[in-house]
Amino acid sequence: MALLAGALPAPAFPAPSLWWWAYVALVPWLLLMRAAPTGRRAMLDGWLGGAGFLLAAHQWLMPNLHVFIVILALLLGLLWVPWGWLTHRLLHGRPGPRQVAAALVLLPSVWLMAELVRSWQYLGGPWGLLGASQWQVAPALRLASVGGVWLLGFLLVVVNVAGTVLIAVARARTVALAGLTACGAAAAGVWAWVPTAKEPGTVRIAVVQPGVIQGPGPRFERGAELTRQLADRHVDLVVWGESSVAQDLTTHPELGRRLAALSRTAGADLLVNVDARRGDMPGIYKSSVLIGPNGPTGQRYDKMRLVPFGEYIPARPLLGWATSVGKAAGEDRHRGTEPVVMKLPDSLRIGPLVCFESAFPDMSRNLVRDGAQVLVVQSSTSTFQKSWAPAQHASLAALRSAETWRPMVHATLTGESAVFGPRGEPVGSRMSTSTSAATVYTVPLGQGTSPYVRIGPWPVYGAMAALAVYCAAEGGRALRRRADRPSDRSPDQRTPGRP
Repeated sequence: MALLAGALPAPAFPAPSLWWWAYVALVPWLLLMRAAPTGRRAMLDGWLGGAGFLLAAHQWLMPNLHVFIVILALLLGLLWVPWGWLTHRLLHGRPGPRQVAAALVLLPSVWLMAELVRSWQYLGGPWGLLGASQWQVAPALRLASVGGVWLLGFLLVVVNVAGTVLIAVARARTVALAGLTACGAAAAGVWAWVPTAKEPGTVRIAVVQPGVIQGPGPRFERGAELTRQLADRHVDLVVWGESSVAQDLTTHPELGRRLAALSRTAGADLLVNVDARRGDMPGIYKSSVLIGPNGPTGQRYDKMRLVPFGEYIPARPLLGWATSVGKAAGEDRHRGTEPVVMKLPDSLRIGPLVCFESAFPDMSRNLVRDGAQVLVVQSSTSTFQKSWAPAQHASLAALRSAETWRPMVHATLTGESAVFGPRGEPVGSRMSTSTSAATVYTVPLGQGTSPYVRIGPWPVYGAMAALAVYCAAEGGRALRRRADRPSDRSPDQRTPGRP
């Protein structure tokens, strides 16, 4: 039951995108932990529910990682053990209004801590954060500009906790209703008083999506053919997907000359992605490279956050056996060292990201703080073509746009490619996984600094502070109980021979 209850939020994410389901999906899991006979059993329910959630949210990885995805889910599911314990501690039995009020703050805080820890790049990254299910809800995107995806996740858990109380704790329903009212008031206040991104102009960006083509050579030729179709379309930038170029441009100068000719034909710079062994450095890198009419411009970004098992194997001497049970990386890619903001001839500044780096809120935030006007993601989800992965990945661009007040271009090799404006609104139509085309988007630019870019992930800091206060209070109560405990020996039980 815990495994199934934990898996319930999955349909809130793309491809189903039942965003409204996220507001009630945690209730069965919370009821199960609340009804557990002991705190230890609630911790077990929290662990298994967390594993079920991760398995359901990442089910498209199963054909590639096989049994290893189960092992990872069980390990990361341990992050929800404190959530189970605290749910039982605060909501078990007949809790009073004070306990329920504490639950409305502390349970979302513990949930954020679990999401924060698993967002570490070496544990797989922040894929499937609960707040990401709201990527198509305009009021939620406005909230994201204030507190990022973290604020959305916090409020969603508040609503689920309040729903649990309304069902199971009759004596504290007033507190639950007050919590729901506070959430509604916060959303209304942000909608009414927080400014939105200003649009000082537009830029024309072409996305080249070759489609499902086997082999890097034919894929490159299809990308070149589509790029030539952009002649006289008056575009400012042409974006190719991840791994669109399979040879290093320093060791294959003729390839650089071909790309330069394509840039001249299209009348715009090309942003390609090179997945190859570098000629000037040891190892394989995934790099965004800007190509101008005269060849490579010298502006290059090397991917910094790699996909565990897909692009490298953590602790390869210990876990290298994963290559024998799935499609894990045969050789580790190398990491870049710093973000890069590239400048186009017309002074437009773009911030490139590669693949699942778009899942990390801090990376897009840092690029905007460094001056990026447009965020560009080069991706390839061809391995997961017939799964939920392409739609899930594209939806993340809407959140990053809303958080930063900057448009984001999500360009893939095989779909889904999509563009979102500075408020997270879709621009033009998506390019599905069955599309092979070059599509031109008129992209509105954003202006100003969003509260999230200015302040950062303050909901996370607030959650940490709330949990610290609770732990200090619990520790103080434990010390007082220990001090009030009667002595093991009564006054009459004195040592013989002593007064």
